[in-house]
Amino acid sequence: MRFVDEFRDPALARVVIREIETIAARMERGRERPFAVMEVCGGHTHAIFRYGLEGLLPDIIEFVHGPGCPVCVLPMGRVDDCVSIAERPEVIFATFGDAMRVPGSRKSLLTARAEGADIRTVYSPLDALALACRNPDREVVFFGLGFETTMPSTALTIRRAAREGVGNFSIFCNHITIIPTLRALLETQDLGIDGFIGPGHVSMVIGTEPYRFIAEEFGKPMVVSGFEPLDLLQSLLMVLRQLESGVARIENQYARVVPDTGNRAAMEAVAEVYEPRETFEWRGLGSIAHSGVRLRDRYARFDAERRFAVPEISVGDPASCRCGEVLTGKLKPWGCPMFGTACTPETPLGALMVSSEGSCAAYYQYGGIRQPHLEGAA
Repeated sequence: MRFVDEFRDPALARVVIREIETIAARMERGRERPFAVMEVCGGHTHAIFRYGLEGLLPDIIEFVHGPGCPVCVLPMGRVDDCVSIAERPEVIFATFGDAMRVPGSRKSLLTARAEGADIRTVYSPLDALALACRNPDREVVFFGLGFETTMPSTALTIRRAAREGVGNFSIFCNHITIIPTLRALLETQDLGIDGFIGPGHVSMVIGTEPYRFIAEEFGKPMVVSGFEPLDLLQSLLMVLRQLESGVARIENQYARVVPDTGNRAAMEAVAEVYEPRETFEWRGLGSIAHSGVRLRDRYARFDAERRFAVPEISVGDPASCRCGEVLTGKLKPWGCPMFGTACTPETPLGALMVSSEGSCAAYYQYGGIRQPHLEGAA
């Protein structure tokens, strides 16, 4: 297929759904709970809701939403660090728009901007570097955020800043890695996940080989998927076929974009600029070893954490916030008593409600605030 509308063809979708129904009917006998398939990426979550895929599937299949949204897993303490840097009078703080409304313990970046901090929304780290070049009397700090998808662009920007001798540019590095996170999830005793739909964008960079431990050590199938409705339906079908056969493998449905060996140039840039942190804190998940990166000593002059004093205090989520349970698939957003009431896109308690990839935002945008378990009792 060559055109995007071919990946949204209703007739082709019906064919795939019928095959899913056939396999599910064979596998359902004697099954006490649904087959839980976790889509790791928040972009997949939004596609599932946007196209109403969950409602087209048999009840024996359940999508579980994973922690593949980097804005969503940003802990409050790191947001507080952002604000402390951004409020310095000499600083222009540059960030992606997704991060503006993420709540810290005191305020969000959006609130800090309303109170006078010079915080600007950019579309790439190169935009932030251009800001530094245009404002040589100011310190420009870019909020480096994202999984391996966005790491290369930040790394290449740092290399360019070094090459051009830009002295007033730095990165507040919050880049995180997917593999240690998936391992931490799989080592959770009560996870209850039968298979995974793997992230397409991350896999464009790292390829499919790093996921092999999921099948080999934990016996779970994973299929790396694209983002169109037929991509996701085909990926689910591939997962079910593996579950029926009893043989777990890592498969690549998104081969038109994702090379199994990854993007060598991107990975070389990442390896040159970053090194693993001993540990990194995730909102709702706690600290995960080697799940974050920082700048190597060679590029220390571009490290905002070394250039500015930041509090680096760990701050727990509010007791009423259930983000951690949603991020690990233990709770659907509708199961949180704050969802759609105290926690909305305008008044978020957690990051999952404000990110464009957050599962709470997907439920709110495409499903409204109705809660099926309450409707059934009415």
